[in-house]
Amino acid sequence: MWTVFFTAQKQVEMESYGGQPVYVKGKSFHMDCKMEKSKIQMLYDACNYVFSQEELPNFQQIQCLKNILNTFEAVDVGIDEFRLDGSPGSGEVMNSNGLISGQGVSEITYIHIYECDQFSMGIFCLPARRTFPLHDHPGMTVLSKLLYGSVCIKAYDWVRGETCSPRTNGLAGTAIDGIFNAPCEPSVLFPRSGGNIHSFTALTPCAILDVLSPPYSDDLGRPSTYFLDFPIPSLPGYAWLEEREVKLPCDLVVKGAPYLGPPLDVPDDDLC
Repeated sequence: MWTVFFTAQKQVEMESYGGQPVYVKGKSFHMDCKMEKSKIQMLYDACNYVFSQEELPNFQQIQCLKNILNTFEAVDVGIDEFRLDGSPGSGEVMNSNGLISGQGVSEITYIHIYECDQFSMGIFCLPARRTFPLHDHPGMTVLSKLLYGSVCIKAYDWVRGETCSPRTNGLAGTAIDGIFNAPCEPSVLFPRSGGNIHSFTALTPCAILDVLSPPYSDDLGRPSTYFLDFPIPSLPGYAWLEEREVKLPCDLVVKGAPYLGPPLDVPDDDLC
């Protein structure tokens, strides 16, 4: 049982998540979860408030979202991480439990949960030994939770220059280069830090729950750009990044699968 209060000049109290204070401005917002709510509904409610503000989210608000994400398991979003049968790749989306079989996914699979102008929520399921190539998140804040499995992540941030426009080549510093095993803490990347340009390779079947704010949009100058990286031997920890000539790598295949987790309660005019 937990209660969240977003009010001007007051705190957010998250009773079951350690009581981290979150100071916000603007209109009052109250989310009372004493009545049973799904975890995905609680995440939506919190994201909807935090990312709908005129101000950028502050550290405490990001930490609040990370705390909610940290409670998630695969079953909370309609995935049976242990089952092999009934995978999207085999033509059977659901297994006998009405869930997606995490161990049976044969291609990189994206499960769309929700998207609006302010944020999106979705899940990437990867079979073992598949790589999602190096790509960026222009102007975005991205929170990610590894739901199960093991993944190798390599991430860069641009070495800062004078330009603020999206870059297609240049010097970048390594932000992350390591292996992550579930369960682990959620990660967060920002427009200019935290590993905004990253790739991930599944060492075992795995799934990653992502929150992006704002979502990708070609029309609004937030396209997804893919890169090649060339490490610089004389400059350890740095690489030269170049945009791929082909916008979408020809060897990248991403299938879609339906979201089979608890339904979201969203306003009728907010449905996507």
